[in-house]
Amino acid sequence: MFDYLIIGGGSAGCVLAARLTEDPNITVALLEAGPVDSSMLIHCPAGLALLAKGGQANWAFSTVPQPGLNGRTGYQPRGKVLGGSSSVNAMIYARGHRADYDHWAAEGNAGWGYDDVLPYFKRAEHNERGADAFHGTGGPLNVMDLCSPNRFGPVFVEAAQQAGFPHNPDFNGENQEGVGMYQVTHKNGERFSAAKAYLTPNLSRPNLHVITGAHTTRILLERKKAVGVEYLQGGELKQLKAHREVLLCAGALQSPQLLMLSGIGPKAHLLDVGLAVQHDLPGVGQHLHDHVDVVQVVNAPRLKDLFGLSPAGLVRGIQGILEWRAHRSGMLTTNFAEAGGFIKSDHSEAIPDLQLHFVVGKLVDHGRKTTLGHGYSCHVCLLRPQSRGSVQLASRDPLAAPLIDPNFLGDHDDMQRLMRGFKLMRHILQQPALAGHGGRELASSAKAQTDLEMELFIRDHADTIYHPVGTCRMGSGPLDVVDAQLRVHGITGLRVVDASIMPRVVGANTNAPVIMVAEKAADMLRT
Repeated sequence: MFDYLIIGGGSAGCVLAARLTEDPNITVALLEAGPVDSSMLIHCPAGLALLAKGGQANWAFSTVPQPGLNGRTGYQPRGKVLGGSSSVNAMIYARGHRADYDHWAAEGNAGWGYDDVLPYFKRAEHNERGADAFHGTGGPLNVMDLCSPNRFGPVFVEAAQQAGFPHNPDFNGENQEGVGMYQVTHKNGERFSAAKAYLTPNLSRPNLHVITGAHTTRILLERKKAVGVEYLQGGELKQLKAHREVLLCAGALQSPQLLMLSGIGPKAHLLDVGLAVQHDLPGVGQHLHDHVDVVQVVNAPRLKDLFGLSPAGLVRGIQGILEWRAHRSGMLTTNFAEAGGFIKSDHSEAIPDLQLHFVVGKLVDHGRKTTLGHGYSCHVCLLRPQSRGSVQLASRDPLAAPLIDPNFLGDHDDMQRLMRGFKLMRHILQQPALAGHGGRELASSAKAQTDLEMELFIRDHADTIYHPVGTCRMGSGPLDVVDAQLRVHGITGLRVVDASIMPRVVGANTNAPVIMVAEKAADMLRT
C-alpha cells in the first residue's frame, strides 16, 4: 500500500511524484502506460518531427468525424511515455494571459486567479535569462532561448513588425501581445521534459516507486471512496491500494475515460455501454475544447538553410546529427516552431485571441505528410474557442480508444475569428522581409482568396494544435467535475490534476500551465 497512487506519468504526474516524495515519510507509486523516456528521439529536440507521427511514445488517437471540418477525422497525438506530452511536444514555454486565470477565479474557483498562480509558475521555473517579477530561477524546469536558432525565425519577426505588430521579447512577462522568438524547455541542447525536470533526478528516492507499462483499467471504489487502482501490465491484471488518495493525471482525453470506466460519469452513457453506475456525475467528459489551428505553407526552394528534403538538406542533416551528437548544438536543437506571437483578430479585442507559430520547414497536414523541397510554414490558432465537444466511451473495454469529439468550428464565431487570423497571417508572410526571398504559397491555400474560399480551405485543412482541456472541469456547477481543490465531486480520496480541470483553455500552449496546476495541487495535498 502507498500513501498516494498517481495515474499517468505525464507532466502533472511527474510534478506530483517529485513534490510529494520530498517528504520521506510519504510513499508514492506512479503508474505510466508507456515506457521509460530513453529514446534519443525524445532527447534530441528535432526528434519531435518523428514522434508526432505515431510510434511507441504516442497514443496517436483520432477524433470522430468532425462536421465543422467537412466530415474529416482529426489527429490527436498524446504522449505515451514518462513525461507524457512534454516528451513529444514542441517544447514552447508559454503560460497564457493574466485574464485566463482571473476568468477561472471569477467562475467561482477561489485561489486560481493570476496573482494566485504566478508564484507556482515561478517556483517551477529556472529561466536562464534570470529572475524578475514574472520569472523564477532555481526551479526544476529549465527554460531558455534556443541555442542555435534558424536565421528565419527573426526574419518572420521582422516581417510581422513590418505588418504592424509590436515586438515582444517575453510572452510571459507583463504583456503577452506581440511577436518574437519563443523560449523553450531545453537544457544543454536537449529537450527538458517534465520527466527530466522532476522525475529523473529523484528516481533513487526509496519512497518513490515508478511503474511503466502499466495501463490503468479502473479506479477501485468502496462506498464512494477511492481506495486503489487496477492496472494491466504484461498481460497480467494487478491492483494497488492507496492509504490517502488516488491522483488522476491521465490528461483531458483519458482522465474522463478512466472515471467513466470506473463507473463515475453520466448515468445514461454508462448504462449504454454496460457499466455499473458508481456515481452519477453528468459533467465527466463534457466541455471538451481545443485550440483549432490552420497552417499556410510557403514553398521556397532557394532557401536551403530551412529544413527540407533535398540533396543539400540531406547533407545538412548529416552534419546536424554529427554536431548534435558531439556538442549538443546545431540545427537539431530546433523545436521547429521557433518564432510566433499573440495577436488580436480585430483591434476591438481586449486581449490577443490568436496565436502564431512560425515553422522553419514545410508543414503539410501538420507534419504528417512528407514533402520534398524547402520552405516555411505558419500556424494561426484560435485561443479561446466557443465550440464545445465531449469524450465518451467507445465500449466498456478499457483498452479501447475513447470517442473524441472536439466539435471543431461548431460555433460560428470560431470560424469568423479563424478567418480573420488567416488573413492576418497571410498579410505577415507577404511582407518584404519574407516575400523578398522568392517563396510561393502552396496552391491549396493560395487559391483561397474570397471569404467563402477561405472558409472552405479552413474546413478542409484545420486541425488541433494539441491542447485539449475541460473534460473534468473545475467549478461548483451541475456539470462540473472537481472543486477548487481538484477533488472529484461526490467521491472522497480522488482528485484530478491535469488539463482536463481547466474551466476554459488558456490563451497559449498548455504544458507550462499543467505544470503550474500540479505544483499548486502538491501544496494542497501537503496542507
